Amino acid sequence: MAASTTILVASHKPYWMPSDPLYLPVQVGAAQHDHIEGFAHDDEGDNISSKNPRYCELTALWWGWRNLSCDWLGLVHYRRHFAGSGERGFLSSADAERLVSNGDVVVAKARNYYIETIESHYMHTFDQDGSQLAALRKGVHDVSPARVATLEEHLAQRKGHMFNMLIMPRDVLDAYCTWLFDVLEATESYLDFSQMNDFHARCVGRLGERCLDVWLKSEGVPVQEVRVKNPEKTNWVKKGGGFLAAKFFGKRYESSF
Repeated sequence: MAASTTILVASHKPYWMPSDPLYLPVQVGAAQHDHIEGFAHDDEGDNISSKNPRYCELTALWWGWRNLSCDWLGLVHYRRHFAGSGERGFLSSADAERLVSNGDVVVAKARNYYIETIESHYMHTFDQDGSQLAALRKGVHDVSPARVATLEEHLAQRKGHMFNMLIMPRDVLDAYCTWLFDVLEATESYLDFSQMNDFHARCVGRLGERCLDVWLKSEGVPVQEVRVKNPEKTNWVKKGGGFLAAKFFGKRYESSF
């Protein structure tokens, strides 16, 4: 019998969604907004929907982890999907069945920063005083001191699996989410949100992106990479300009690209 797989599509607004039954659209931050018809809502059942302004798409991951019973659970974004043979070039049910059949965790193809480390890129774009990464280091130390060395190794690298995108079997998901949300709760306690605007307050979700590889490497979990595909065209001029302004002129990102 084929394993049951559900991929959550996190979105804060009405948006086109794949018709493949593999996908379940989830409204994130639903506790603070009117419910979107036709979506699941991250404020139903066991949830942390109220944390969405800080945790971003990870409130959908929590919701799926705590409330769904599928064999494999995945997370993508309305603006970022795994590529495949389905609608608009996104992953299909048949693609997913082939991927999960070998048992390896599915992650987004590693992003290469080339001239930056993961740490320096994060500091240039989001965290110029280093306080957010300092909070993450403390959070990891509080929950699992043995993983601090792996965190430092990861931050010193130039490539990483980003976007909180994943597809995991239930046992791996349980272990990862238990660790991840414990770390983020501890990390959150060391952050001062009073000086952050709404965009920068989303730092807990961004720090969560930096946790995935730390856990996978420390646990020795094998992965398979899948290319990321966007439903919208990327403005590479704007994106590249924002990166160069952050690296060379100290201008933090103030919006998503």
